[in-house]
Amino acid sequence: MAKKKVRFMCTAFRDGFQSVYGARVFTKDFLPAVEAARNAGIDYFEAGGGARFQSLYFYCNEDAFGMMDAFRETAGPDANLQTLARGVNVVGLDSQSSDIVKLHADLFKKHGMTTIRNFDALNDVNNLIYSGQCIVDAGLKHQVCVTLMELPPGCEGAHDADFYVKTLREILDAGIPFDAVCFKDASGTAVPSKVHETIKRARKMLPEDTFIHFHTHETAGISVQANLAALDAGADAIDLSMAPCSGGTCQPDILVMWHALRGSDYDLDVDIEKVREAEEVFKECMADYFLPPEATAVEPLIPWSPMPGGALTANTQMLRDNGIMEKYPDMIKAMGEVVARGGFGTSVTPVSQFYFQQAFNNVMFGPWERIAESYGQMVLGYFGKTPVPADAEIVKIASEQLELEPTDQPPLERNDADPNKGIEAARQKLEAEGLETTDENIFIVAACADKGMDFLKGNAEIGVRKVEKQEDTSVAASDGPAEYRLTVNGQSVTVAVNGNQAMVNGKAYTVDLQEQASAAAGAPVTTADAVPVRAQMPGKVIRVLKNVGDPVAQGEAILVLEAMKMEVQITASQAGTVAELPVSIGDQVANGQTLALIG
Repeated sequence: MAKKKVRFMCTAFRDGFQSVYGARVFTKDFLPAVEAARNAGIDYFEAGGGARFQSLYFYCNEDAFGMMDAFRETAGPDANLQTLARGVNVVGLDSQSSDIVKLHADLFKKHGMTTIRNFDALNDVNNLIYSGQCIVDAGLKHQVCVTLMELPPGCEGAHDADFYVKTLREILDAGIPFDAVCFKDASGTAVPSKVHETIKRARKMLPEDTFIHFHTHETAGISVQANLAALDAGADAIDLSMAPCSGGTCQPDILVMWHALRGSDYDLDVDIEKVREAEEVFKECMADYFLPPEATAVEPLIPWSPMPGGALTANTQMLRDNGIMEKYPDMIKAMGEVVARGGFGTSVTPVSQFYFQQAFNNVMFGPWERIAESYGQMVLGYFGKTPVPADAEIVKIASEQLELEPTDQPPLERNDADPNKGIEAARQKLEAEGLETTDENIFIVAACADKGMDFLKGNAEIGVRKVEKQEDTSVAASDGPAEYRLTVNGQSVTVAVNGNQAMVNGKAYTVDLQEQASAAAGAPVTTADAVPVRAQMPGKVIRVLKNVGDPVAQGEAILVLEAMKMEVQITASQAGTVAELPVSIGDQVANGQTLALIG
């Protein structure tokens, strides 16, 4: 009997990047690996969307649409290039209005994509109806999703085969047009037996020729077994990756899955030696990138705290950036309770980020002392209906802290009525800055907000982690001033100092070197009888709301930090007058640092 040919999508250049490098990868660095994979016979790639859209503007100072164009040119005209969309959230953490949802589909078609895998983290089918129709209307293939995970031990009420089959039935009853069905397990925690039962029952429900795709990660160590369970139940395709973006937080490697299928009734139908060659090219492409150790390992605690691979390294990158990586184990542990009391949304972006932000707050400020805005909005219904009602106590705390009432209004309906959302609002922002109002620019501003605007204005920052090669760059004194190479915000800077003359990347500066008469450098500014306002977490100053001399009430916001994709208001600890503001917009601040003095 002939073996069944198993179709697979190569996720190395989208989910692989997100799951290893926090999605922070320059396009020029990986295109040779795409070419090598194409030459190895691979013609189905995940090519963008999800976090690989925002991250290019946030951390790489690159245009995601330009990346997609380059990917298409490299992969060839016949490749199936698939991207990831989050229902009405499209490519961001926040939900969008109807016109932006439609624009997303139209632009991804324009820039060379073939298929969009479309999911809702809450499995709220209402969030898939309009977004799915837009994908099909744009001329793209629509892969509609049911999202999976295993609940933390001791929890029940959703995320079993009955729940997934019920969600699929709602998709069918809603008449959503689709070309394929995907069961997506971003945390890699769904028990293989449950995967098998779910897909077996789905196969019986769906028309005979329906294409079923299964997606998982190796984070919990069961991805190969889960893939085999899915194939045995009738799945047509699985997702696989290539080293160095495979295993651990990623999908299993093509080579590993090929080996696991040897002697079975299945065949990946690839030239495995050419795939080996392509992986060597890919390893060389990524040789300079920092490879987080947590990206390469199985995490036994993940079934208790289902953190998806794509969010895990994105968050550890931010923890490293803020100098608090030592808090990571506590945050992973805290996530279990956050999931258990949050209504059982699937731990996949954006909900996984909501979970992690709340776990972060619970560790940094104390359990439930500070509700993360997006987590609070989720339990209150602002992203749609959670699979089960969130814990009543958490709903009450969120409502009080955010000053919001619970809602059952659909996100699209609310967003369409919001004058600050949509194409016209984005157009006005662009016009106010004197920028072109192209469809691409409109979508960038809508999906990436202030950081999208920073990119368009030429003010984007680089946050890509590369390993600097160790070499002695100093020059002997007799040959001129000593030179040093530093890394600042991910950028390499060459500095040469000679007396009061400095050269920074070849540009001359005069440095006024004077001995400080005040206290040691770095000591906080003090004012008699003034009370310091200190940072409760590390972050970056993004807005200063008060000036020196301004009166403030107790609890009134003085400035805003950005940390872990959250905006955190820094408030006055007492009423008084702002005596000092020793920080400015753009400053990176440490935990406990004095941010203001109130006299």
